[in-house]
Amino acid sequence: MTIAPFVPQFADDAVADLRERIRRTRWPRESDPSWARGVPDGYLRELAAYWADGFDWDVYAEQLRRWPQYRTEIDGQVIHFAHVRSSAAGAVPLIMTHGWPGSYLEFLRVAEPLTEPTNVDDAFDLVLPSLPGYGFSTPLSAPGWGVTRIATAFAELMARLGYDRYVAQGGDWGSIITREIAVRDPEHVLGVHLNSGFTVPPRGFDPAGLDEIDAQRWRDLRRYDRELSGYRHLQATRPRTLAYALTDSPVGQLAWIAEKFFEWTDSTDRPEDAVDRDHLLADVSLYWLTGTAGSSADLYYEAAHEPWPSGRPTPPVGMSLFQHDMPLPIRSLTEESASIVSWREHERGGHFAAMEQPATLVADIRDFTRTIGAR
Repeated sequence: MTIAPFVPQFADDAVADLRERIRRTRWPRESDPSWARGVPDGYLRELAAYWADGFDWDVYAEQLRRWPQYRTEIDGQVIHFAHVRSSAAGAVPLIMTHGWPGSYLEFLRVAEPLTEPTNVDDAFDLVLPSLPGYGFSTPLSAPGWGVTRIATAFAELMARLGYDRYVAQGGDWGSIITREIAVRDPEHVLGVHLNSGFTVPPRGFDPAGLDEIDAQRWRDLRRYDRELSGYRHLQATRPRTLAYALTDSPVGQLAWIAEKFFEWTDSTDRPEDAVDRDHLLADVSLYWLTGTAGSSADLYYEAAHEPWPSGRPTPPVGMSLFQHDMPLPIRSLTEESASIVSWREHERGGHFAAMEQPATLVADIRDFTRTIGAR
């Protein structure tokens, strides 16, 4: 039951080793300057050179240390989290859960607007956990840390912090886990807000009756399965084999993550069209410096070897979708699986909403909380 203060520490020699490893990268021969076969050589060389000699990790390390952070043990697993309280009385408790290849660092641009808004009636107390196997929620204590177990642990975390009623929010894995928190802890969850959703059509599903928008999303989902989900199949089947390469090569880790920041975001030529370059590199640096390429991928393996969460959450659900996410959920199927009270779609932005469109995401969370009467 102990909750211990935690201060992230990053050794200078570890950062120096990272920079030196980048400089000594053994590069493959270029075969295609486009993104069709993966991250282009020219772009990755440029980004890696900046990571080695231009990016200042200390700026982000210092920003992270401004958040009060803690670790506690739940079900045998160390859980790390930031707990950023508002100065306003009566702030609504809000747990925000990240996914892959993200981290709690995703929320740097939304934390202050949520906790210290101009209107104190919009204030939240934030709980920002690191998923087991990610960042400082390591090492993994044992196999079996899939969606259901994580959701149960996060519900316990909120109880341990003394929050009897709270709102849960998430994207990517965080959206699946957040939904499951509501299934597991409905008497304490005021509402669920998701900025992504992954549709799992039932066996024998016939898309013929879908409207034009959902029909396009059905085609996008099939394209995702055919073309864009190689990372998921690899991490769901042989995460350990992949981990050797990513844990030894920072440029390998960079390419593995940067590709997703291009494919899933509101970008045209490079990820920086949508996400600040330094913020992207800070996320990759956290994976590298904590050595979590393998343990973070284990979540895919666990999810592939356990029943997919199928319970229907009883608390109200709000959706904020950003048009350049991939794949977007099919609305008709999503509405069958939850009590949707708010559905918003935005032309700009993509998968990493807190990094790409922080003001829009903050506004949607505030409005959803008012809609469900949580204030």
